[in-house]
Amino acid sequence: MLEQYDAQRSGPPASTPVASLHGAERIPHGAAPVGPWDVSDVEDPDSGRIDLGGLFVPGVDGMELRVEVAGEDIVAATVVLGGSSAIQLQAFAAPESEGIWDEVRSEIATGIRAAGGIVDEIEGRLGWELRAQVPVQLPDGREGVQVVRFIGADGPCWFLRGVISGQAAVQPAAAAPLEAVFRDTVVVRGQTALAPRTPLTLTMPPYAAQAVSEDTALDQQPAPPSAETA
Repeated sequence: MLEQYDAQRSGPPASTPVASLHGAERIPHGAAPVGPWDVSDVEDPDSGRIDLGGLFVPGVDGMELRVEVAGEDIVAATVVLGGSSAIQLQAFAAPESEGIWDEVRSEIATGIRAAGGIVDEIEGRLGWELRAQVPVQLPDGREGVQVVRFIGADGPCWFLRGVISGQAAVQPAAAAPLEAVFRDTVVVRGQTALAPRTPLTLTMPPYAAQAVSEDTALDQQPAPPSAETA
């Protein structure tokens, strides 16, 4: 995916704050035994979720929603909780006959190791995932390491990737609400013919005018991997 993005995009995606969703509907505990969902599996996808076009993202009490922009396209959404934990969500087209998470997971691991990072493949609460220590440049210019979790799910002709960062990457209690967001996300693949691994384009929610300032989310945390880091 990284090679595909590099060929199509002229620079890294920008992170745009969208809204602070204090008072949004909280995800009911135990509401969904499985997930993420295809839109055909959900009777009312926008009930308790934010409509981003290609994704319906669950609303969680006190969350902030940001979007990742590559060129003029919105290609990923990031849910921030407590100012210290986040999950980036990005959906891609996938072949009808098979899933791509196994292949993508291997590619991510290879790329992280090539960049000098450390990565372990484990079977977690959401299935097989990667837990990685990724080299990053800190805001003060120093070199550092960011701990992140890469999770994924194969659906009918789509693949949903999640990148968990901040406290949630190392603390199970902090990760639980973000894992619930991933499980209850609804993917809208659409009928347009797309090559495998093409990102599903997202749209701004109707309340985009309620923008939050750049310094309100993840104040002292390195940014999560960009949408280009597949």
